[in-house]
Amino acid sequence: MEESIRDILGRDDGGGEVTVRGWLRTARHAKNLSFLEVSDGSCFAGIQVVAGPECPDFEDEVRGLGTGCAVEATGELVDSPGKGQRFEIHASQVTLVGGVEDDYPLQKKRHGFEFLRTIAHLRPRTNSLGAVLRVRDAATRAIHDFFHDRGFVQLHSPVITLSDAEGAGDMFRVSTFEPGQVPVDEAGEVDWKQDFFDAPTFLTVSGQLEAEIGALALSRVYTFGPTFRAENSNTSRHLAEFWMVEPEVAFCELVGLADLAEDFLKSVFRQVGEQCEDDLAFFNERIDDSVLETLEHVVEEPFGRITYSEAVEILEKSGREFEFPVSWGADLQSEHERFLTEEHFKRPLIVTGYPKDIKAFYMYRNDDQRTVAAMDVLVPRIGEIIGGSQREHRLDTLKKRIAEQGLPEEEYWWYLDLRRYGSVPHSGFGLGFERLVQFMTGMANIRDVIPFPRVPGNAEF
Repeated sequence: MEESIRDILGRDDGGGEVTVRGWLRTARHAKNLSFLEVSDGSCFAGIQVVAGPECPDFEDEVRGLGTGCAVEATGELVDSPGKGQRFEIHASQVTLVGGVEDDYPLQKKRHGFEFLRTIAHLRPRTNSLGAVLRVRDAATRAIHDFFHDRGFVQLHSPVITLSDAEGAGDMFRVSTFEPGQVPVDEAGEVDWKQDFFDAPTFLTVSGQLEAEIGALALSRVYTFGPTFRAENSNTSRHLAEFWMVEPEVAFCELVGLADLAEDFLKSVFRQVGEQCEDDLAFFNERIDDSVLETLEHVVEEPFGRITYSEAVEILEKSGREFEFPVSWGADLQSEHERFLTEEHFKRPLIVTGYPKDIKAFYMYRNDDQRTVAAMDVLVPRIGEIIGGSQREHRLDTLKKRIAEQGLPEEEYWWYLDLRRYGSVPHSGFGLGFERLVQFMTGMANIRDVIPFPRVPGNAEF
């Protein structure tokens, strides 16, 4: 394969013939020269190709090139006299590979993100979405590196499931029944025994329960895959399909889990910062001028740690009028989380010990009988970025929690078996990958940090 533009720009010196293939970001045609900025997506920067009459078909083909055209250019790599670019190519040959029609929507002018969502098949060619995809890629590799370096085994959890792991609300149903031809039993209820899986099945909202199976055999596992929520929410914070990272660790209590979460975020941010300097500089310049400072702050400063009760007390004494009133027993809202991280503590924060009545059945009940060993990691701009807990490993207590929440115990028979046979304290957390990317890039809408957003009314791209 030919060198990428990233490889070429990474050279120590110019000289020699090179070939680049990519798409034109811009094309300027002077009297006897054409200046073509070629990007192949391998890095934020493009490379300028300078073409003159010595190129074959200069007047007939090169002079007609415009934004969006796919080209192949060969020439000598030389030091560039222009500011902001290390090298340029003095072309001996420029070949049009694929032209564009007059209505090509990504002309030189800048477009808003809302418009770009309507052309999701073309928006990766823009500076912003191209940078997002490279940051996603670097973050993905950083996540795998972190866990593999610490002896975790990646577990591929199922996408199709019988259970709503978190009580998270509406789920997408999976069925082979044809609309209008759903069989019913003698009681007039849907006869799921005739469906493909012999029971009501759904797209998963979490790989956590399966990760617990893995952890109680392999000690340290993590899942990284798509999850689904059927909430009809048209907001800047919600997607119907998104990616989750969920580690699970045996012989680990809440303090160890908090340490793991802090180390994890610092490691990922550090590695992405090293690998995506140009992309992050773009976000800092064009999207949010606090991106670089915030990432550096997260990497260098220790996270604060407080209990939920302490957080409520701070909020109640803040003198701030919040949209959602603060009281013990109510969940913290985004505005509360941002106040704590951005104004009061001015750093990321780990909050522990939430009321049991607002948390899931599987969380370890503390001795006070009012709270559970849960934690949320809060960061500026986003609020909650990680949620996790020590899991309830005591069989009798878990059965009581299932009954308290009105869940059918028989559907969790295998989950209870894990407590019957060799149960140990274990803990895990979940990270919404898109929220991580939002935080690193400063992008305001979660739909702009995933290549193909799935939201109510849109699954086209």
